[in-house]
Amino acid sequence: MTLREKHQQGKFTITVELDPPKSSSAEKVFEQAARLKGKVDAINIADSPMSKMRMSPISLSYLLQHNKEIETIFHLTCRDRNIIGLQSELLGAAALGVHNILTLTGGDKPDNGGDHPFAQSVFEVDCMGLLNIAKTLNAGKDLAGNDLDAPTSFYIGATGNPGAPDLEIERQKLAAKIQNGAHFVQTQPIYDLEQAKRYIDTMSEFDVPIMLGLIPLKSFKMATYLHEKVPGINLTQEILDRVEKGGKEAGTEIAIETLEQIKKIAAGVHIMPLNDIDTTLHIIDHV
Repeated sequence: MTLREKHQQGKFTITVELDPPKSSSAEKVFEQAARLKGKVDAINIADSPMSKMRMSPISLSYLLQHNKEIETIFHLTCRDRNIIGLQSELLGAAALGVHNILTLTGGDKPDNGGDHPFAQSVFEVDCMGLLNIAKTLNAGKDLAGNDLDAPTSFYIGATGNPGAPDLEIERQKLAAKIQNGAHFVQTQPIYDLEQAKRYIDTMSEFDVPIMLGLIPLKSFKMATYLHEKVPGINLTQEILDRVEKGGKEAGTEIAIETLEQIKKIAAGVHIMPLNDIDTTLHIIDHV
């Protein structure tokens, strides 16, 4: 079954995010994906994360599906393309049979830590505009109202933030994303389960599968950085104390415990392992 079909049937799904290579060869990702095959329902492919130039997520997604028979979700950001470029990319993805998309504004600007600080950001639309573009192409039109010879059939994903300071505003954002075409949600990583439950309860009025995010903690330094520097990520004092004492081993134990609870409240989990496949497989195998 496809990811869409699994969600329609209420099956708990696991996705894992991988970074595309800074290379013309996809072998490194092939090796990572081969280890995940049979363990996960789809692999997310990021779109030049942190504004660091990488292989096209659409091309890599096609290669994984065609050569390795692993379903993918490609990320698409508004940072690097205008509305013509976004539509062109989406039509190309549809022609390649890559139908799962995660729509992102792409807030990492090239001049803020990217490897091409002289590059220009575009942002002609944001994620709401990109959602609407994908929805419009699915309806057989382009953004100018012209007919397509054949419509697309994207399964359209949007992001969510369980750690938002105001869940009512977050609820309104999700309502707008669904109105603009979102079919499923993948969220920021969660570390506060009570906070995650409140988010799921608040969004329960929407008939969309929500996959809660999970980043296994590798160190106390990483934990404090996420807690203090990344908006929308909140770690409980208990977790901070456990990771300070136990390091990566404690972080992995916390991820296993969190995934066990996610299975009880959400449609799926979206694991962002920072390319640590060993830890990812350990977590999946122990739940």
